Amino acid sequence: MTQTRLRRAGGRAARHALRAAPLADAKRPIRAGLPGGRYAPLSPDEVQRIHEAALRVLDEIGLADAPPSGVEAMTRSGAVLGSDGRLRFPRQVVEDALAMAAQDVTMMGRDPRHDLSLSGTRVYFGTAGAAVSMVDADGRSYRESTLQDLHDASRIADQLDNIHFVQRPIVARDLTDNLDLDLNTIYACCSGTTKHIGTSITEPGNEQACLALLHAIAGGEDAWRARPFVSNTNCFVVPPLKFATESCQVMEGCIRGGMPVLLLSAGMAGATAPATLAGAIVQAVAECLAGLVYVNAIVPGHPTVFGTWPFVVDLRTGAMSIGSGEQALLSAACAQMHQFYNLPGGAAAGATDAKLPDMQAGWEQMCSNLLAGLSGLNMVYEAAGMHASLLGFCHESLILGDDVIGQALRCVKGIEVTDETLAIKAMREVCLGGPGHYLGVGDTLARMETDFVYPAFGNRMSPKEWEEAGRPDPVACATARKHAILATTPSAAFEPTLDAEIRARFPIHL
Repeated sequence: MTQTRLRRAGGRAARHALRAAPLADAKRPIRAGLPGGRYAPLSPDEVQRIHEAALRVLDEIGLADAPPSGVEAMTRSGAVLGSDGRLRFPRQVVEDALAMAAQDVTMMGRDPRHDLSLSGTRVYFGTAGAAVSMVDADGRSYRESTLQDLHDASRIADQLDNIHFVQRPIVARDLTDNLDLDLNTIYACCSGTTKHIGTSITEPGNEQACLALLHAIAGGEDAWRARPFVSNTNCFVVPPLKFATESCQVMEGCIRGGMPVLLLSAGMAGATAPATLAGAIVQAVAECLAGLVYVNAIVPGHPTVFGTWPFVVDLRTGAMSIGSGEQALLSAACAQMHQFYNLPGGAAAGATDAKLPDMQAGWEQMCSNLLAGLSGLNMVYEAAGMHASLLGFCHESLILGDDVIGQALRCVKGIEVTDETLAIKAMREVCLGGPGHYLGVGDTLARMETDFVYPAFGNRMSPKEWEEAGRPDPVACATARKHAILATTPSAAFEPTLDAEIRARFPIHL
């Protein structure tokens, strides 16, 4: 009896010591950039048919409303302006753009350890969206989002291992001037995290002031161009099949300023895109291929993310249905199209139609995040924190979403099958004169941290332990984590002299 107790105590001590020691990134069970691609909702023939259909759409229907500068650039590359004002794209023009498009893109962070290599099927999860409300998890209510909320979201995301980039998830509703909004969005995000940041720019001309701010943060234009740590999220189309004229003008300025671009096509199946999932994908692919021609007509090989983001409408009501299984399928299929073109790609997953961090939110977030990760989607946008079909954002859900993504990433990693992991040696040790179980033996301890992911807020206690611990609630625990993070000085904060220089030059409201 005494020996058994000593063995168990020693096993616990060994486990605690093992877990206390930080693992090298290469040995962690999950990490940024794990390769996906195990799940494929489309067959190779179906992928080819979608591609051919997109080429027909571009050649026969084309896109309307390009700005004059865009018309000039794209017709110079071979696009044809019809008498109806629509630009059409012959097959060869699209193929030429694909041939010159950047294939291996790195989305950089202010801290190089957060760089995202978007080659192949590497998977990264991050925030995104333009929520206009904050979810108050304590009061179970909504209020308008503010600049401080955006800064706090960036600070929280900076501390979460499974949030790999921060695209602006919230609109600062307390700012009414568009230029103030654009500048302060960049400031709030950059002073909150050193991870890669994505942001929109509201109107033409504002991108020049935004670039000037980024030059100041980077330490000069040359330093910025060497390591651009902010990308432009650009809704360059108004589906179906029209260019968003002013957004395209912003995009041109960002490209010339060295800012990577997310080409975002966000049609809604059944409303602004065909109701069929295949048709919605065809339209999104066609629009993004037109965008690819546009970008490479301005600067060949400019770093670009192929952002097919088709969404789903609940056809009974017309409301967005971003938490649906159909949404999960759309995003996974889009990942296959990105891989078909060998282009860095992004789509939406992880958002929910639920109004609060509840069971509905959990199943909807996991469903689409899991399929996106397994499909090998490079950049999974809106992966945590988004509620109410993108109208609300919740700090607590951002924190809880880190756990959801952790489990999804463990599935992405899959099962390692080697001579060692087949574990015959361990079976022999345990069963032939050993203890008859695997608890505490060397192989189990060695695998404890490298093979298993442990949730921070998912509760694995027995009912008795849970009662004794005061019935801990995941949302309340996430609120406590939020307050703990926000009580510290952000590691991304600008050096005081630089901050004073920025505030002297730009109208910073934070």
